[in-house]
Amino acid sequence: MGSGGRMDCCGQCVKYSMFISNFVIFVGGAIVFGLGVWTMVDKNFINELLGTNLFSGAVYVLIATSALVCLLSFFGCIGAAKEYKCMLLTYFILIFMIFVTMLIGGILGYVFREKVSQTMQQEMRSSMTFYGAYGKRSITQAWDVTQERLECCGVKNYHDWSGTIPKSCCKKTYNDYKPCQDSPIPENIHIQGCLDITSNVIRDNAAVIGGAGIIVAILIIFGMIFSCALFRMIE
Repeated sequence: MGSGGRMDCCGQCVKYSMFISNFVIFVGGAIVFGLGVWTMVDKNFINELLGTNLFSGAVYVLIATSALVCLLSFFGCIGAAKEYKCMLLTYFILIFMIFVTMLIGGILGYVFREKVSQTMQQEMRSSMTFYGAYGKRSITQAWDVTQERLECCGVKNYHDWSGTIPKSCCKKTYNDYKPCQDSPIPENIHIQGCLDITSNVIRDNAAVIGGAGIIVAILIIFGMIFSCALFRMIE
């Protein structure tokens, strides 16, 4: 009888622990989801200049899995509250699969972080030749938005533009673009190149999203442990 009481008390402890861990997992998943969506919306203009789909791929993986994590955390809470072994087992299998995916997405974010400068430099230089060309509106727009928003010009500096310097390189204080385009000086043109600025922006985002994905993956381990323990305690 005493053993049963201890088991009941232990079972309740595990149940509440599972509730708490799933709540924390839900919050973590929601944060990663929000970060992922914000990155894709806010940094979408850079995609044409990246030269790789690795970053956007990693972000999409984390958006999808974090949304599933939020749903599954509710699923885990119901399984714990109702003490359904089948539901707990299903939760464990699904959360384990998401754990692996989330971890891979987080690691991909960090891998991309190291490759970003090299791939971007090659893509930026090759895409410059298509600036303003017919049928290449997406590249032209990517360059213009990047140069305007990040206040930069060219790859390393404005000398990278062999022809006419784009208006997006000019400082916004100048409504007349001719002085900037004909005689660029620090007072009327963005001096810094876009490669370093864009690389830093993407690296910082990759670090935040990748780190958040790895943290949520670690939190999921606790959800798996408690669901497994509760599964074994339910008769």
